[in-house]
Amino acid sequence: MSTTATRTTPGPAGRRGGRGPGGVRPGAPRPAAGPAPSRTPARTTAARTTPTRTAPAGTATARTAPPGGTTASVTRAPLPPHILFAERLLAVLSGERPVHWMLGQTVGEAYDQLIRLAPATPLRARGARPVVRRCGGFPLRPGVVEAFASIAAGEQVRAMAFRLEQGTDRKWRCAAVELGSERH
Repeated sequence: MSTTATRTTPGPAGRRGGRGPGGVRPGAPRPAAGPAPSRTPARTTAARTTPTRTAPAGTATARTAPPGGTTASVTRAPLPPHILFAERLLAVLSGERPVHWMLGQTVGEAYDQLIRLAPATPLRARGARPVVRRCGGFPLRPGVVEAFASIAAGEQVRAMAFRLEQGTDRKWRCAAVELGSERH
């Protein structure tokens, strides 16, 4: 998912010759009042679109102003695995992604559960796009997390529970998935 930005100012900095907004250098004497000199219109360039890249999955970037007052890009810590997997499972169970997208991210019976659940797209709603409203996780022991998420689409709210296990390669994988009933 990438966005585009449009730049319509001519040249790299938008100014010509280091002059200020009035075309006169700062500190230079101003010309006497009289008829305004004719100016040729500045050469305009076509609006350019430049694609911008998004941050890698699992990281969030923020624009912050450090004490010096300039703006810098800061990368935050990766999101917890249960939040990432809640989004991934939502994408599969709402029909946005195919089930095989979760191959390698599931272990044990979880992939079979997704194969049974996904064709019915249980988290798809008419009109509103489903979103993860709340997500939490409880570590049972090192390398195992039981997690839950509430999924909202318009006025519909659904519950999803899943288990994550960390493999010897330090990667998290989904080991089980369950869906709750619909609430209004």
